[in-house]
Amino acid sequence: MAKKETRDIGIDVNPPKRTCDDRFCPFHGELPVRGHIITGVVETKKMQGSAVVKKDYLHFVPKYERYEKRRRHYSAHLPPCMDIDVGDNVKIMECRPISKSISFVVIEGGKEQ
Repeated sequence: MAKKETRDIGIDVNPPKRTCDDRFCPFHGELPVRGHIITGVVETKKMQGSAVVKKDYLHFVPKYERYEKRRRHYSAHLPPCMDIDVGDNVKIMECRPISKSISFVVIEGGKEQ
């Protein structure tokens, strides 16, 4: 069995060491990535093939001249070739809609960050 080649997705990230047969994997499948790159923390992995990524940020309130904490949750596709656990820092990138709520895919992350 021949080893599957890793596709170049056009940005500077470390490709996964394992291979997979997932058609929605940006490295081994046919899913193109585009748009925003978001860094966050994996909050849950309870969905099949997906993860919820949390991004914390500060928002300035001009009236009080102070910052307030806010957070956003993104549902992202998690290819099987990625070794990601809850609490890991990951990079997700925008892609075409895969389902009703998933328009991002995990492109980098894990223990090495």
